[in-house]
Amino acid sequence: MLRAWNWGRRSAVGAWATGVLLAGGCATVYPPAPYQAAETQYEYRIGPGDRLSLVVWQHPELSMLVPVRPDGRISAPLVEDLEAVGKDPASLAREIAIQLARHVSDPVVSVIVTDFGAADVGRVRVTGEVIRPLAMQYVRGMTLVDALIAAQGITDRAAGNRATILRTSEGNKQYSIRIEDLVNRGDASANVELRPGDILMIPRRR
Repeated sequence: MLRAWNWGRRSAVGAWATGVLLAGGCATVYPPAPYQAAETQYEYRIGPGDRLSLVVWQHPELSMLVPVRPDGRISAPLVEDLEAVGKDPASLAREIAIQLARHVSDPVVSVIVTDFGAADVGRVRVTGEVIRPLAMQYVRGMTLVDALIAAQGITDRAAGNRATILRTSEGNKQYSIRIEDLVNRGDASANVELRPGDILMIPRRR
């Protein structure tokens, strides 16, 4: 049984999507993960360790990359220590513009997160029997296939059809997923959508 694979060819993913759907999966105490995850309003919140690009229109001397310090604050020219953690980029940009307005006429400010720190908010983690366990930034529309590609596949010891998703956005509710059906049988119905904060746990085969 093939357990680790080369995900480099997008044509392989297309073959799964057009394959015959098979009803499968072993018995489990967890309900199956819904094919389409419940849509929730998702807005990234800045965390410690993030790196922000501050752009002040027509003021390149005030535009720069700034890190979010461990205390959750940022510092920039003409901007006193400002709390950034927990805010979305647009809200932080408005607060920076308010401070800059004391020195600059009608400042127009944008904030872009260029590097993400260690915060778990908005991340998807893949753990257990995968080639490369990791934490990755959630992107709208992300699926199980996307996470497995990033993790470079499962190991030959993995029990793919006993894997689960811990969905932190639903109060740590746990769902079963069918990785073996997806990979080996081409069951596109097993390619479930993910949500921010999901933790994929792939156990070892008994």
